[in-house]
Amino acid sequence: MEQFREIKLSRRDVLIAGAVSASAVAMPGANAQTAANAPAANPEPVKVGVSFNVNGKDVTLELDTRTTLLDALREHLHLTGSKKGCDQGQCGACTIIMDGRRINSCLSLAIMHDGAKITTIEGLGTPDKLHPMQAAFVKHDGYQCGYCTPGQICASVSVIEEIRAGMPSHVTADLNAKPQMTVEEIRERMSGNICRCGAYSNIIDAIKEVGGVKA
Repeated sequence: MEQFREIKLSRRDVLIAGAVSASAVAMPGANAQTAANAPAANPEPVKVGVSFNVNGKDVTLELDTRTTLLDALREHLHLTGSKKGCDQGQCGACTIIMDGRRINSCLSLAIMHDGAKITTIEGLGTPDKLHPMQAAFVKHDGYQCGYCTPGQICASVSVIEEIRAGMPSHVTADLNAKPQMTVEEIRERMSGNICRCGAYSNIIDAIKEVGGVKA
């Protein structure tokens, strides 16, 4: 009879049919497991109190534990001089000085630095009394568009202190001797601060002047 006519299936057809059947059986359980393991869509933030000394003033903030130091400065203390550039620690626009050392504030959580002493570009000088590095940037036109300038200036101040303190870099030839304020040393130490305008030579001139290097 017609309904009992022989059905011919190739090996490929059998494998495909088996795979489809197995997937149909397995997927509901897999989907349920995925849903059970999925994080909550909007988890409640965990907040803690954090205290800093910022530009000479003691401040205390209640922050989400996920807040970066850069966002704490910009969004909570409204110190917007430190810029958010790449947000990955590659451009240096967020550079600040903390406990005497420069750091990329976008890569560091605020709660990691409770009690720290922080200096941002706003704390280095004022329009009426510029920091020597700020004045040198103006003199040598080291800023151009200005977006990276706060990070460049904070990094420049730290570079001079590092060299004066005798801290070597990757280009220091003699680790037993105090590094010199050379162009090579400055370039290496400033390599983490990017200027899309290309004001590098002017920035180096500004650092050399403040560092006491004679032209």
